[in-house]
Amino acid sequence: MNEEPTWIFQAQQGNDEAFTRLVEHYQTPVFNLCYRMLGEPEAAEDAAQESFLRAYQNISRYDRQRPFATWLLSIAAHHCIDRLRRRRLVLFSLDAEREEDDRPTELPDLEAIDPEQETIRRQEQESIQTALRELDATDRAAIVLRYWYDFSEVEIAESLNLTVSAVKSRLHRARKAVARLLMAQSPEPRVERMPYGSPAL
Repeated sequence: MNEEPTWIFQAQQGNDEAFTRLVEHYQTPVFNLCYRMLGEPEAAEDAAQESFLRAYQNISRYDRQRPFATWLLSIAAHHCIDRLRRRRLVLFSLDAEREEDDRPTELPDLEAIDPEQETIRRQEQESIQTALRELDATDRAAIVLRYWYDFSEVEIAESLNLTVSAVKSRLHRARKAVARLLMAQSPEPRVERMPYGSPAL
């Protein structure tokens, strides 16, 4: 969008209104990334807010030669990885008890007309989210950035502080794991297409 460079420049000069416009523009993709990473709407909302706060605090260090979306989503991905690692340390003993409560609640699709199709869509989303929860935090971030946000392997490597070969290895391993988990959940899993990238698998 043509106005984005202006908003970024103004935000770097301390213009809070310009940064607010960036938040409004990117709040949906940032929330969606956090939801894919964390699997819970409330946690995703908190993580998205924290991600924007970190972006605001570091906006002066943003390199305008780099796509802003890549920079911002990288901040969100790192924050979610940190949250997942802390959660695993604190809550590993409660996983079994929370299994029912941890099912993701999908946001309503206002354009949905057919209740049967909406039910199928929700089931597919839940299956994919359940499979994502089984991945290592960094593997999950790599998969989400690649297949929901169409990051290149180089961009993922830069975003997650990995080598390109490590990204390729993680994506390969994560794809196989997600496919295996989806097959275990359904004999003929359907693959959803993401609004920001390629098919999920």
